[in-house]
Parts: sequence; structure tokens; C-alpha cells
Amino acid sequence: MAEKIGVLGGTFDPVHHGHLAAAADVRHALGLDRVLLVVAGDPWQKRGRVEASARDRLALTEVAVVGIDGVEASAVEVDRAGASVTADTLESLGAPDRDLYLVLGADAVANMGSWRRLEDTKALATVVVVERAGDLDVHPPGEGWRYVHVRIPRLDISSTDLRARLHAGRPVDGLVPPAVVAEIHARGLYTGGR
Repeated sequence: MAEKIGVLGGTFDPVHHGHLAAAADVRHALGLDRVLLVVAGDPWQKRGRVEASARDRLALTEVAVVGIDGVEASAVEVDRAGASVTADTLESLGAPDRDLYLVLGADAVANMGSWRRLEDTKALATVVVVERAGDLDVHPPGEGWRYVHVRIPRLDISSTDLRARLHAGRPVDGLVPPAVVAEIHARGLYTGGR
């Protein structure tokens, strides 16, 4: 029987409870064996807008997933040179005994048309469209995609807002796991300390 693996990629700049809740909800809803939070090494579509280094973002994600059953941090894109391209990542994670599920927010699905190697992605994974309350029912562009929808609670937390709060010296407690708050401060991230 094939292992069912969810792949939830992102910059995680920084990782927060919304990311973790999505991973846990999708894992439960689809009966996945595990969900990988794949930290973007070189997020080409966000160049110049990512604040923390790939290694720092990976470290934050690693402490964030501690104690969450079946949710793991993945360095597959951080360890690979070059731009983070979804098809490349899925190819590196694929195996004959694995079924991959690419977990995307509805906003990311709407942006899929701009992806590199989009057509190659179709055969590599089932797309999981994560819809929050109020999102439109969206689906991958074009024909031939395998996809499912999973509705999750809407948590209005954004990494952009978290960075702004940290830059202003405001707390992010309750929005990110305590271990992530501690790691942010220990590394001097998002505060001008680096």
C-alpha cells in the first residue's frame, strides 16, 4: 500500500498557526500518513520580498512542528541549488510506493498559471485545494488535473503581518507557537538584529 504524503510548500517567513492548522486538517481529512512543510529555498516568485534566510526559515519550521503528529519540516528545496520549482520538488519526493498530495491555498491555485513546469506537475501529485470560509471554489487551470477540496477554519494570520508586528516590537504570541517565538528572538530575526 502506497504511503500518502502531503506536500505543503511555502516561504514560511515566518511559519505560523495557520500553516500548522492547514497541515493538520488536510492530513486528517484525507487520511494522509504525513504532511511535509517544504521550506522554499529560493522562492523565485518572491525574490526580494523574503526576509529571513532559507536556513533560518527551516529552523523556525522545524521547531514549529515538534509535537504535531504526522507533520514534518522538509529541507528538500533548501538543500537544492537553484529556484524552488514545484515540479522539481515533487519529482525529488516521488517514489513508486508514494502518492503525493500537493497542498495549496485557494490563492496559490489561482496563481498556478504563472508556475514554471506547470504541465509537468499534473502527473506528479493530486492537488489539494485548501479553502477557508468565504473562498471561492477554485480548481487548477486546464484539463487533466487530479484535485480535491478541503475546507478548513479561517485563521486570519499572515506572515506579512507577523513581520510588521515584530519590526514594530509588538508581540506575536498566540499567532505562532512559543518555540517559534523563542527561535525568532534567539536568531534576532525580523527585528533589525540581523
